[in-house]
Amino acid sequence: MLPRAPGDCKYASFSARIMGGKVRTSDEKWAGRSPFFFASPVGAGIFRRARDNVAANLGDLLQRTLPPMGYELVDIESTGRGGLVRVFIDKPDGVDVDDCARVSNHLTRLFAVENIDFDRLEVSSPGLDRPLTKLADYERFAGEEVQLTLTVPVDGAKRMKGIVRGADGGNVKVETAKGMQTLPFGSIGRARLVPRIDWRKS
Repeated sequence: MLPRAPGDCKYASFSARIMGGKVRTSDEKWAGRSPFFFASPVGAGIFRRARDNVAANLGDLLQRTLPPMGYELVDIESTGRGGLVRVFIDKPDGVDVDDCARVSNHLTRLFAVENIDFDRLEVSSPGLDRPLTKLADYERFAGEEVQLTLTVPVDGAKRMKGIVRGADGGNVKVETAKGMQTLPFGSIGRARLVPRIDWRKS
């Protein structure tokens, strides 16, 4: 099934939809928000169950495709067969609408060749609340504040906020209000940077 629209791109201060090879942008500013979509509770459940399996298969394909184009694959989200595929990309000097359009057009053709069934493709920057998905991210973003969701409770809680202090072997170091925590990377279910927003410049 071919997508109804080749792709979407939303990032920092613009949103854009690639429709029929043309990019339409709106000057919609936002702070700390990544691209999003709305789903019913049932749809949200399908999203969570299907995400890991579909993302794993797409991940292999995208890891072979995006780095040679000059982009880092940050994360993937999917509703499963025939639904939404959302790809988060980055590069050292940041991602703009031209990057999103380029990657979206390339992936649309690639997915057709690879028989990947989807209705909608979104290609986006990771946003100010960028997810940390790789062990190397905790070295790269050392000194930044992070919000963690753990798979196993620590001190009775599965949520933790603190300052990233790097990685050591297969562990992540986070300085919290209760002191330094050393967490196995595999125990982190989800992690996102806490956006730094200077409201005086708004």
